[in-house]
Amino acid sequence: MGTSQVPLRRVAGLRFFKLLGSGADNGFGLRPNLHLYGMMAVWESAAAAEAFFTAHPLWADYQRRSHEIWTARLAPIKAHGLWDGINPFDYSTEMSPSDGPVAVLTRASIRWWKTPRFWRYVAPTSAAIANASGVLAAVGLGELPVVRQATFSIWESARAMQQYAYRDEKHKEVIRLTRQEKWYGEELFARFRVLSSEGTWGGKNPLASAGSF
Repeated sequence: MGTSQVPLRRVAGLRFFKLLGSGADNGFGLRPNLHLYGMMAVWESAAAAEAFFTAHPLWADYQRRSHEIWTARLAPIKAHGLWDGINPFDYSTEMSPSDGPVAVLTRASIRWWKTPRFWRYVAPTSAAIANASGVLAAVGLGELPVVRQATFSIWESARAMQQYAYRDEKHKEVIRLTRQEKWYGEELFARFRVLSSEGTWGGKNPLASAGSF
């Protein structure tokens, strides 16, 4: 993963990307998990993405080195905030939500002097997402250990996600503290419609129960 930055910058049609590591305990622990990684990519077109995943030597190398890969193709419903100074999902026309599964990406750059408070309150709450009603899969990821963190989750529906976001007391408390104490120098929240998925995550496709995903 550490040597892939330069070749990825040369991939035709790749508008924005991030290579992400994970921690222990489903990605939400401080100790690194050296076996689980994520790649987030924004493409100019479906054709550009297809060319990379079917023919690019870097992706072929990832496949050779991995015993398991899960890939989801997503379309943005709504996104706000910034990632490295831009919103990579700020398309001119937002897509309407559907009744099917939704994916959620939250990302934050934590002010270094705020990290003890962040990890005290946010990490346990984020880890609890994996056991929330309606969650199909969840993982904690990050660009850098401790200070640049992200959470990626798949939900049965937008309604299930909203019930957790607005009714879970611990989650609401963390949102309040985030605003009150200004933990983040930069943050982004994005919601996506799941178009398709393939492969396995933890031995299964978490969207298998959702029909043709």
